[in-house]
Amino acid sequence: MPKQIVILDTETLGRDLDLSVLEQFGEVTAYTTTTADETLSRIQNADIVISNKVVLTEETMRQCPSLELICIAATGTNNVDLDGAKKLNIAVKNVAGYSTQSVVQHTFAMLFYLLEHMDYYHHVVQSGLWSMSGLFTDVSRPFHELSGKKWGIIGMGSIGQEVARVATAFGAHVGYYSTSGQNTEHPYLNQPLDVLLSTSDIISIHAPLNDKTYALVNETNLPLLRDKAILLNLGRGGIINETDLAYELDRREIYAGLDVLEKEPLDPDNRLDGVVHKERLLITPHIAWSSIEARRKLLAGIVSNIETYLNKG
Repeated sequence: MPKQIVILDTETLGRDLDLSVLEQFGEVTAYTTTTADETLSRIQNADIVISNKVVLTEETMRQCPSLELICIAATGTNNVDLDGAKKLNIAVKNVAGYSTQSVVQHTFAMLFYLLEHMDYYHHVVQSGLWSMSGLFTDVSRPFHELSGKKWGIIGMGSIGQEVARVATAFGAHVGYYSTSGQNTEHPYLNQPLDVLLSTSDIISIHAPLNDKTYALVNETNLPLLRDKAILLNLGRGGIINETDLAYELDRREIYAGLDVLEKEPLDPDNRLDGVVHKERLLITPHIAWSSIEARRKLLAGIVSNIETYLNKG
């Protein structure tokens, strides 16, 4: 029997993604975005709901008598009340592993942008300063090679492991900190957090947000970073205390690349928006996961989850 399928936030999946593949399962109703006030009326008669970030509470789900499956268009499941869904016998499926290569690539894109002062050198060329200099080169902002540097990784899941592999290929020396304290069987130097922060030239975060990682990097340990160290967060917003980071960026020469923030999009009141030394900070709008290939894998994972659920009997 054809299902009533509702997609709540197609804008987060990209307009270039062909969602017609979902029509094999029934009638598809798609919304670009959905507010909290609109959620119930849009899913009240749905059998299957697909949501990336729209929050689905137990109270909302309880008023949807036909709802049997929620497909999360992401890996994280914090937008769905999982206990509530279980009580209501509603299946919840997410998609894991689709974005690993995309996030790893963006990690290195952010690193090299900061490491080689790309913003400065782009301005030198675009402004005509290089043309006026009469020199074939410009070495006014010296940069280091990645080879031989110490790279510290916070969170050694599949993404952290792949970052370690690529960093090693560049000649970097990798150490790591396991946020759970249990994921320690890796061929790299396992270190306490304070040691990793104080000895690394580059630190990248690839950890989930939970009680152990919230504000893990803050005013007490940010001063441990080496001068000119580069701190990258491609895990979850909230792992770094952003007010503390803004203070440290203004206090001395360290660099930060953030693809995730505690509140997204960037709040104008966020202290990071007012840092004095803007060249020390790179923020991208939560795009590390979103390569074309990754989003196609995500859609394929959603289709697979629906097929598996419908064929379970």
